[in-house]
Amino acid sequence: MNKKTVRDVDVKGKRVLVRCDFNVPMKDGVITDENRILGALPTIEYLLNAGAKVTLCSHMGKPHSIFSSEVKLNKKDVKKVDAGETTAQAIIEKAKKDEPKKLTLEPVAKRLNELLGGKVAFAHDVIGADAKAKRDALKAGEAVLLENLRFHWEEEKKDEAFCKALAYDAEVYVNDAFGTAHRSHASTAAIVEYGIVKTAVCGFLIEKELSVMGATIENPPHPFVAILGGAKVADKLNVISNLLEKCDTLIIGGGMAYTFLKAKGGEVGTSLLDEEKIGYCKDMIEKAAKLGKELVLPIDTVITSHFPEPIDEAIEVKTVPSNAIPADMMGMDIGENTRKLYAQKVANAKAVVWNGPMGVFENPTLAKGTIAVAQALADVNGKCTTIIGGGDSAAAVKQLGFADKMSHISTGGGASLEYLEGKVLPGIACLNDK
Repeated sequence: MNKKTVRDVDVKGKRVLVRCDFNVPMKDGVITDENRILGALPTIEYLLNAGAKVTLCSHMGKPHSIFSSEVKLNKKDVKKVDAGETTAQAIIEKAKKDEPKKLTLEPVAKRLNELLGGKVAFAHDVIGADAKAKRDALKAGEAVLLENLRFHWEEEKKDEAFCKALAYDAEVYVNDAFGTAHRSHASTAAIVEYGIVKTAVCGFLIEKELSVMGATIENPPHPFVAILGGAKVADKLNVISNLLEKCDTLIIGGGMAYTFLKAKGGEVGTSLLDEEKIGYCKDMIEKAAKLGKELVLPIDTVITSHFPEPIDEAIEVKTVPSNAIPADMMGMDIGENTRKLYAQKVANAKAVVWNGPMGVFENPTLAKGTIAVAQALADVNGKCTTIIGGGDSAAAVKQLGFADKMSHISTGGGASLEYLEGKVLPGIACLNDK
């Protein structure tokens, strides 16, 4: 952990811009999960108690894509729009008008105000008159939350003029949004990269990501076990290759396991199969052998005749050997013998990183593999560092009641994956070194 944190700078009386991740799920304007808000509180409280004048900013959803089809402009085209063109902004304005409850951060500001004793105001714009007035009026120990950053297409285009307007008179920049640290946007990196705010540090959320997950990946204790699940091999090509070089045992589950099983000559029926990646899986099996690493695949599989629809449908299942799935059946979860095998592999580990569920965990019948892996990690907690690498695995651990049994649950989905790949994250690379 060689990046400066909020503890390393004097913020008393200074204007501080904080990039948070308040992209929380909402229904009809009501927050349905406030974990990201609660996760940001330690950094915000620290800054307020230290006497900073705090401006908070975040994105919410993807307003630029909601109505893109209506104006014959897809998401990629929106990102290509040059400065001065109005089509992308027109899409956003329509989204703001027609879907305001999905996109505004006002409910977040209201909840923050409740949690922080009335110290948080809300600006109804990002760089307009209301934002400027409320930032100018800030006293030491007070905060204002700006409206959704993505109400400006320039945010994702990292437009320099927008960066300057967003910075306004900030003297210190704090990034505490690990979930967007892999994005090179105006608020996540460019504001520092352009030299607009020179003092740039991380908050406590990113500090924990770097000190726990970062340290484990970069210098793991051994035995080090990595568990990868989820749907497609294609989503985790570089993760698989990178982790094979660092871990002692790589366990594969979820939909991606069937491409590996096929690569070994198994019959996988109608299971999810990444045909184009069979050769890659063979390469990874060979790589593991050459490196002397253990690559562990399911030995039995829970199968069904169809994918559950709705997702929690009561469904009939049976268990078969993983390499002998009938032609008209599909694998949906790891079987009982595989659950036991995976738990054995975890039992003596000093560190475990897990990314991706073992099956369709949203269905009670098909959640047993994911529950078993979560239980195995819970059983070694205290004598082993257990890290959940964001995304669906983090959602599963929380949903299944194991969150308090893990050493660390990453707050980033895509960011965690890129971190596990060994990539440099722009939102962290831009911060000041110690």
